[in-house]
Amino acid sequence: MANYSHDKIVPFKDSELGKKQQIADMFDKIAFRYDFLNRFLSGGIDIYWRRRAIRELRSLTAGAAKSETSRTASQGLRVLDVATGTADMAIMESRHIPGSHITGIDISNGMLEIGRQKLAKQGLQERIHLQTGDSEALQFPNDQFDAVTVAFGVRNFENLEKGLREMLRVLRPGGRLVVLEFSQPKTPGIRQIYDLYLKLVAPNVGKMVSSNREAYQYLNDSVKAFPEGENFVRILDSCGYTNTRLHRLSLGICSLYIGEKAL
Repeated sequence: MANYSHDKIVPFKDSELGKKQQIADMFDKIAFRYDFLNRFLSGGIDIYWRRRAIRELRSLTAGAAKSETSRTASQGLRVLDVATGTADMAIMESRHIPGSHITGIDISNGMLEIGRQKLAKQGLQERIHLQTGDSEALQFPNDQFDAVTVAFGVRNFENLEKGLREMLRVLRPGGRLVVLEFSQPKTPGIRQIYDLYLKLVAPNVGKMVSSNREAYQYLNDSVKAFPEGENFVRILDSCGYTNTRLHRLSLGICSLYIGEKAL
């Protein structure tokens, strides 16, 4: 199983803790401001990115009626949302995919607690179940889910390929993985502005609002080190996904990756 440079990028460089524990601690510390910072730092465009990703799941429900998934068509799509955080993606999936049942997992209990408060306010506890979970050791049987989603979480895996193979394992044959992740624009000028934003603006705003500069410095470092674009598609291929593809969004600031489990 290959290792990648981003696997070693951590939020707290002086800490002796492993990446996984550091990520959990980091998100616990910023959970109370995470949703606000997400909207503010992205200008709200992350909502469009999530909707674009969910379109890939809606097409899956349409195809389900023609396959062995008569169960899927009648009982709703079973979705696992990995690195669910405060459940933004899971909530949006429940709204846009009628009858879906969503399980969200995250290693940060602080983020999950905020998510549970949101579910209670919106009456979504029956549709969405949140639980503590490790993306690299999923506590679910094989072939359990029709779809797996990850919104801005694969950069945080301690072992990228291990996490990707685990998600493939729990997908049913014909199921689909949909990943949103930050990427680096290729257009001259746009690339330089984006680099400046990640290096200076995001960390300083993060420090002012959440008193935690490290979390947004980590954002910059991990985006730079992540094997994005065609490199990530090749990794999906090597992990066993089929029909892999890539869509660059918003001038390449974000990328949407799709892979499927062979029938």
